[in-house]
Amino acid sequence: MPDWLKDSVFYEIYPQSFYDTNGDGIGDINGITEKLDYIKWLGCNAIWINPCFDSPFCDAGYDVRDYKKVAPRYGTNEDLYRLFAQAHKMGIKVLLDLVPGHTSEQHPWFKQSCRAEKNEYTNRYIWTKSVWDYPEKCRLISGRAERNGNYLVNFFSTQPALNYGFLKPEADWQLPCSHPDCIATRKAMEDVMRFWLEKGCDGFRVDMADSLVKNDDGKKSGTGAIWKEIRSLLDHEYPDAAIVSEWSNPELSLKYGFHCDFYLNHEGNGYYSLFRNIDRHTSRQLSCFSSEGNGDIMKFTSDYIPSYENTKKYGYISFITGNHDIPRMSQHFSEKELKLAYSFIFTMPGVPFLYYGDEIGMKFLDKVPTREGSYDRTGSRTPMQWDKAKKNFGFSSAPAEKLYLPMDSSANAPDVKGQTVQKNSLLNTVRAVIRLRHENPALHADGPFETIYAEHNKFPFLFRRGDFILAFNPSRYAAEAPVPVSGKVVLSEGPEPAFKKGSVLMAPQTFAAIRSE
Repeated sequence: MPDWLKDSVFYEIYPQSFYDTNGDGIGDINGITEKLDYIKWLGCNAIWINPCFDSPFCDAGYDVRDYKKVAPRYGTNEDLYRLFAQAHKMGIKVLLDLVPGHTSEQHPWFKQSCRAEKNEYTNRYIWTKSVWDYPEKCRLISGRAERNGNYLVNFFSTQPALNYGFLKPEADWQLPCSHPDCIATRKAMEDVMRFWLEKGCDGFRVDMADSLVKNDDGKKSGTGAIWKEIRSLLDHEYPDAAIVSEWSNPELSLKYGFHCDFYLNHEGNGYYSLFRNIDRHTSRQLSCFSSEGNGDIMKFTSDYIPSYENTKKYGYISFITGNHDIPRMSQHFSEKELKLAYSFIFTMPGVPFLYYGDEIGMKFLDKVPTREGSYDRTGSRTPMQWDKAKKNFGFSSAPAEKLYLPMDSSANAPDVKGQTVQKNSLLNTVRAVIRLRHENPALHADGPFETIYAEHNKFPFLFRRGDFILAFNPSRYAAEAPVPVSGKVVLSEGPEPAFKKGSVLMAPQTFAAIRSE
């Protein structure tokens, strides 16, 4: 386990929307390098960059054409190497986004695999025996190649699935995971990982990490075996490299070798109950961190705590403020609600991730046109808002019509510069909580965690981490916990709690970090 993960707070960067240095309307690698000072000032000491490899961008870079080449619109490989070097000088780690399950249909491997004659790449992808072979329950594309067969895709039609084999082959075109050609696929991905690790990358966030082996069982044992092999390679050759999975099943992913797994917004899980639970019919807020106070914290604890207890010796569960695939939390939360939600995220165990712009409460823009396969995700991918006094909020010098996506045109659009000088801004709250986390090992990823007070349909929620008690009352009503609490409040949002004999009383919509006496 890389020791540096214990005190890591990640900043997720969607490169095309972060900062444009050459005036073409699209963010670039040099833009990330120029903003490392800001990232460091914010308190983040690690970054994850969404795909920056060469691509036709049918899915915003998640359709890779060349795993070893930076997309020209972002710059050059040398620009990325410089980013690694500068980040390391500043104590910042860098993860790249690895897409191991599929490539672009323009990848040279796939072009060779499409050929009628057999070659080294014939089985690099999954093909049926004939174009007339079209089994149900498979996402297959027909008639696009000279080869007599249909190919399996993982997502869009432009993303053919790489062939890691089938755990339980059911047809003559389905190869077992032990087949040499399936093993060759894994070796090719290991080669990609080695390439970037040798250049200075500190590891990878892995896209659709559970999608490799087909016809896998409920425990994903076939896919898990591949990640165990890769983890063994990393432990031997690159012990400081980290792998973070897009899996959201830590009881599988962490035991199969990942160091961290995202706690994603899946309907009904604990993360959803905290921040995203909205009744579709009435639009009534049922999220725990909504001031409406209709959430049940026990829906979170009953999901999270067993998973945490079962996995804490293997790795870390990663809370997120948001990401490029889901609406920003600000779509339904006020600034006050965001302050409490983010304070919670950055004081919990595990390795937290902050999505660019969430620190200032950037809005989810729901009326922007889709770009590069983004569809209903587009509103979370708009350009970073640095300084509203500057053209395009300081994101780019390009004409507005050439920007990657439109900017927020509302009068109250937030920006970094304005919130930097505003004492009680969301940005400064985020900075303060992250600073508290860094300064106190009890609040690091591996610090202890214990629930002190959690009751059905009641607030506050209190938990202990070492010598800290973290207390949250996100509701619009005062709330009292019948537990003895004493100590010094070292950080708070809103009025500090009142300590009574045998209980603690919290004002509405407040948070407190209390150092125990």
